Amino acid sequence: MGERILCPAVTRPTVIVCALAAALAAGCGGEIEVPEDQQAARQGAQLFYERCSGCHSLDAANSYGSKPEGSLQGGERSNGPNFNVRQVSREDALYAIRNGGFSGAIMPANIVVGDDAEEVADFLAEYSGGESGSDDPTSSGQSGG
Repeated sequence: MGERILCPAVTRPTVIVCALAAALAAGCGGEIEVPEDQQAARQGAQLFYERCSGCHSLDAANSYGSKPEGSLQGGERSNGPNFNVRQVSREDALYAIRNGGFSGAIMPANIVVGDDAEEVADFLAEYSGGESGSDDPTSSGQSGG
């Protein structure tokens, strides 16, 4: 009695990794808001979610990587423009994708390429700026502070 039997395969790091994987699989609880019958836009949203959501926000792609709205602090270097607020044209999106943004600060160039880049740019042109923001490609696109 008093003896502890532990399953050797279930260690603390294993539990942590499993919990993180489950959290990533669940996302933020939302899903891509582009209708399934708009296949090209939905593919662009999926690519945006996969490649851009770590730094940019856009509700239509279930992406929340920009500085949180209402934050007074400067945020992280990786907090990219909030595309719920910032309207972006197809041409500006392609330029940013190919050249690593407009400031050259942190966005990697060619994060998506070829047809994938075209689909992301088309998606952004259609779905960005829904919250009446600026179309200045050099603005942060952040709402609030």
